[in-house]
Amino acid sequence: MRPTRWMPLALLLLTPAGLRAQNVKSSVVLDAMKAEMARSLEHFKKLPTPPYFLSYEVLETEEAAVTGSFGALLRSSPASRQRILSIDLRVGSYELDNTHPIRGAAQIAMDILNTYPLPVDDDPDALRAMIWYYTDQRYKRAVEQLISVKTNVQVKAAETDKAGDFSPTKAETYSEPAPPPLVFDRKLWDDRVRKYTAPFQRFGNIYSARASISAERNTHWFVSSEGASIQTADTAYRLLIQAFAKASDGMELPLYESFYSSTPGGLPADDAVLEKVSKMTKSLMALKSAPVMEPYVGPAILSPRSTGVIFHEIFGHRIEGQRQKREGQAMTFRDKVGQLVLPEFLSVYSDPTARMYGSTELAGYYKFDNQGVRARKVTVVENGILKNFLMSRVPIDGFPESNGHGRKGPFYNSVVGRQSNLLVVASQTLTPEELKKKLIEEVTKRKLPYGLYFEDIAGGFTSVGRNEPNYFEVIPIMVYRIYPDGREELVRGVDMIGTALTAFNKILAADNQSAAFNGVCGAESGFVPVSAGGPGLLFSEIEVQKKPKSQELSPILAPPFDDK
Repeated sequence: MRPTRWMPLALLLLTPAGLRAQNVKSSVVLDAMKAEMARSLEHFKKLPTPPYFLSYEVLETEEAAVTGSFGALLRSSPASRQRILSIDLRVGSYELDNTHPIRGAAQIAMDILNTYPLPVDDDPDALRAMIWYYTDQRYKRAVEQLISVKTNVQVKAAETDKAGDFSPTKAETYSEPAPPPLVFDRKLWDDRVRKYTAPFQRFGNIYSARASISAERNTHWFVSSEGASIQTADTAYRLLIQAFAKASDGMELPLYESFYSSTPGGLPADDAVLEKVSKMTKSLMALKSAPVMEPYVGPAILSPRSTGVIFHEIFGHRIEGQRQKREGQAMTFRDKVGQLVLPEFLSVYSDPTARMYGSTELAGYYKFDNQGVRARKVTVVENGILKNFLMSRVPIDGFPESNGHGRKGPFYNSVVGRQSNLLVVASQTLTPEELKKKLIEEVTKRKLPYGLYFEDIAGGFTSVGRNEPNYFEVIPIMVYRIYPDGREELVRGVDMIGTALTAFNKILAADNQSAAFNGVCGAESGFVPVSAGGPGLLFSEIEVQKKPKSQELSPILAPPFDDK
């Protein structure tokens, strides 16, 4: 599970008012989906094995992007548009259907990735013809799968989870206007990526520096045999700046800054971006001469910038519902509902209805998930006690229905429980200065030479299967040693490692600062936008190992900038 570049944003949680359906003229796409579904279901009734559930989801994406490096353009793409159809067709029953995992056999990739292109023209006949053909393909495949599923259930051991394969839900009706035309001034952003990357020319050991801006305009349509009819729309603007330097021993030193907004005006002004660029160049120069960190076990502080990434990786993937059901999963928290899994002063929420975290707009916001279920706030942990899992429409023992967290990426067909906006809240806090003082007390008590402070983390991954070590690894990029006299020293070459239950058991305190991160998370249902946030945390013990190091030395030739 790899979230791509996580970058900090900021404070206080705000939740928008409840959704209200609007009187919007029905779209050609939605009408075509409804008409073809009604016709298909009428024909399927005559067959020996009719579907008990059918849904269509269509995503239309219009996207434009610009990329620059060292003050020059690399790519400037005009807006392109596409439509993608996903089909969920189920034969059998809610208790056992064709999607049931076949144990002992590799899952077929086409069943996960099988989405279909649709015309971008609003031609109802063309749309219906393609939906018809793809529905027919899915039906034939589903009937074959059900036969294999029934055989597999008969010859394999009883499964741990006794819940069915799918759960009923309320059929929602909601429609909102299509988003306005995509706002993307290519000339303006061509100039900006040149401006943002030009300062990196002045530093010879920065061998790669890029800025990219992308703009997306998305429209989602969803209909189901249960009667759901949903049309939603959104826009997303993202700016990513990344730079790489190389130390004299060959170690690569990456830094990233990322910004997200649903409007172009929500991205930062040039002065703010250039200030971040200046900080990046200074940090890369400092990292190049920083000492390499040795393996270490001891107390450490995570900045608010880092807490979100850690909780997304270590905690968030382990509370996704289907991981408590599948036999190949470690099921870390399956039997811990109602038990203390975090310190009593911490609570955790997953809230896709949260649009803002202080002044930061959250990328994990949505109104309905990919199964037509209304988004809702889920209390995962309350005062340290595990209360809930993130549920799609795949039920598990004790949790029979979805709570609006069934998600997938654009080119994936299968939907699973996924994170949205994962927010950690502390009921007891210290100031950052008090947290540092407690860290030094821990260092002194254990007669250690120093503790650690993790200021920034780029991302990471975690293993949640039972057929492999159940560990995590995250990739810090700005780490400091904190000595007993309060002195701080930047170090490089650090990877944080560990196991989930041990790590959670080591949290001692939280500070009174908060920050949120926006990123993109990759898992078995594709890449989805997510956010995570919380306060700074003090751990009594964190383990780090040496980071992998390239054997390629720094460039032998001086860069051309040095000749100017």
